Amino acid sequence: MNRHERLSKLLDIVGQRERADVDELAAELDVSAATIRRDLDHLAEQQLLARTRGGAVATSIAYDLPLRHKAARHAPEKQRISAAASRLVEPGMVIGLNGGTTTTEVARSLATRPDLGEHGDPGITVVTNALNIANELVVRPHVKIVVTGGVARQQSFELTGPLATHILREISLDLLFLGVDAIDPEHGAYAHHEGEASINRLMASRAARVVVVADSSKLNRRAFAQICATDSIDTLITNTGVDAEVREAFEAAGTTVLTA
Repeated sequence: MNRHERLSKLLDIVGQRERADVDELAAELDVSAATIRRDLDHLAEQQLLARTRGGAVATSIAYDLPLRHKAARHAPEKQRISAAASRLVEPGMVIGLNGGTTTTEVARSLATRPDLGEHGDPGITVVTNALNIANELVVRPHVKIVVTGGVARQQSFELTGPLATHILREISLDLLFLGVDAIDPEHGAYAHHEGEASINRLMASRAARVVVVADSSKLNRRAFAQICATDSIDTLITNTGVDAEVREAFEAAGTTVLTA
């Protein structure tokens, strides 16, 4: 386990348990107590947790982690989900991508689709409010990039606020790949931040088809701000091993569930 993965794991543990002890963390992650102390001090400096005598406790920000710390979580599942999502895209489509680690993987999958630009023209148009996704795709000759306006959030690299709404009201999307912080079969898709939820809701309203890409850790959960109701979600792509009852609940609500 490299340091990046260890930091992400530490944030997961502290966030789930609300409190953790240095010696317990060292034993669980198979590293020295000194290494854990240095890691906790580093995370505390970024205000991602609070240090205590002998350990650390969660802060509210630990539940909305910066994108760089989310990237290592459920990485194999996200890569399989993104590959399945990429196969839904056809040349000429206008694709929406909001911010997040799973949608970033979808963008990378689209970037490596040679068939999308085989005739020399831009194969697809991607509309995104995520600066990191735009940065990765702008160098791809088969992708035309359209970036919304707005104010950038450090946590997710997403552009939010009134400036981000103007362009979205003027366009239509064939397909939106929607990354979420939580999704519940009864209540729909959620984000931790209300500003992101608002922009994502508008993107969903402009799309002919909404596809949520989310690993199973986000299923059957709710977060602070609703993005859209379940009946607005056409398809959910998640990893294999989803609980049968949860899958049936989504499909009963009219959402097709695909596993990868």
